[in-house]
Amino acid sequence: MIALGPGTIAPSVRRVLCLGAHCDDIEVGCGGTILDLLRRRPAPAVTWIVFTSDARRRAEALASARKILRDVEKKEIVIKNFRDGFLPYTGEPVKRFFEDIKRRVTPDLIFTHHREDRHQDHRLISELTWNTFRDHWILEYEIPKFDGDFGSPNVFVHLDDATCRRKVRTILDTFASQRGKRWFAEDVFRSVLRLRGLESNAPDAYAEAFYCRKLVLALGGPSPIADRRLRSGGRSGRRAGTRRVRRTPGRDA
Repeated sequence: MIALGPGTIAPSVRRVLCLGAHCDDIEVGCGGTILDLLRRRPAPAVTWIVFTSDARRRAEALASARKILRDVEKKEIVIKNFRDGFLPYTGEPVKRFFEDIKRRVTPDLIFTHHREDRHQDHRLISELTWNTFRDHWILEYEIPKFDGDFGSPNVFVHLDDATCRRKVRTILDTFASQRGKRWFAEDVFRSVLRLRGLESNAPDAYAEAFYCRKLVLALGGPSPIADRRLRSGGRSGRRAGTRRVRRTPGRDA
């Protein structure tokens, strides 16, 4: 198995965009990878966006995101209040919000839902991610659920036991509203991590897995895409005439 180490990838990741349909999706799907990525210094700037919530779930989502991003200087946490389960049926305002994200955020790496996820809210967020960001590195994460839609991911991030424990404890301790649901259990979360660790021959036995649909390997030097993004100050993918907006470090909403 070929590994691309942190010396080749992590230094180029300066801005991360995390997208989740529901309040705990980002943590469940890629919480360990984000924790691992944020260990390096300086940590990348992070924009963390959740699309559906109510008052209780919003408070949980804010608390969890703040725990994970506590050491990140430049961060933005946005919790929207679209209706859970109805995103495809309120698609126009969701699409308009994605256009707003594109104007404000220029990510080097995007975490979003798997395109083949059987939950309708997850699928819409994945589709709009690809529709909005045409020239970016996108990793699609997986969510365990009743529907049984796990597949064969092609990207793995190896995690140590301490990172896995922190991820799982953050989920279990923060999202009290989900207790009692069958999927919301420590053994479920750890089983997924262990299975993906087995599949990728992880040295510490655990991994998170992703789907990467498009990736350019610049083996002989910088790629034309990378050159273009560097020359434009990282603004690749924006429409002409759009304006870059500065975010206040530590802002959340």
